Amino acid sequence: MPPIALPHDAKAGPTKSEVRAVVHSKLALEGDDHFAEVGSCTGAVTIEAAQRAGRVTALERKPERLETTEKNLAANAGSVRADVELRNAEAPDGLPDDADALFLGGSRNFEAVLDCAVETGIDRIVMNVSRLEVAGKATEAFREREVLEEVVQFQVSHGYELAGATSFNSDNPVYMLVGSATPDEDGTDDRDGESVAADGRGVGQR
Repeated sequence: MPPIALPHDAKAGPTKSEVRAVVHSKLALEGDDHFAEVGSCTGAVTIEAAQRAGRVTALERKPERLETTEKNLAANAGSVRADVELRNAEAPDGLPDDADALFLGGSRNFEAVLDCAVETGIDRIVMNVSRLEVAGKATEAFREREVLEEVVQFQVSHGYELAGATSFNSDNPVYMLVGSATPDEDGTDDRDGESVAADGRGVGQR
């Protein structure tokens, strides 16, 4: 898909395009999926989800950021295929009870959001965290609710010209938690067929 346009700024910065690519690979959205997002901000994840899913419900607690989401969504109207609903709400309030996939772009109220995800049986859950201490707490919260499948830490660097050669600037690391509130009875993950232990490691890994 072509890059999305984000002409309007939410003063919080969009999720980087490389990170969004990993997010969507983990969410594996399909045309009949209902995707829910907590913290839409600029709308970058919302828009790309709306290019894949059938329905999108995006929550944002700050009205000015929700307005930015709406404007950027309108700027990409030609590529949006989903029925999109934007809600000015602070999660877990406002979360739909029939979502197939959920993305948490921040850590505010994340434990209550996870409780809601478990209660409604959300199949695919992805949470991004930028701070190490919060990543640890989030990992424990996923484990306690028995929804953790994997934790991924990655960092992206972008090249720039320096003295006729190429050097790199590194973005901040991202900790990504991936899980499901509807695991198979045998513990197999549908997306890659790998059995996952309770601590997030694949069976056979040490």
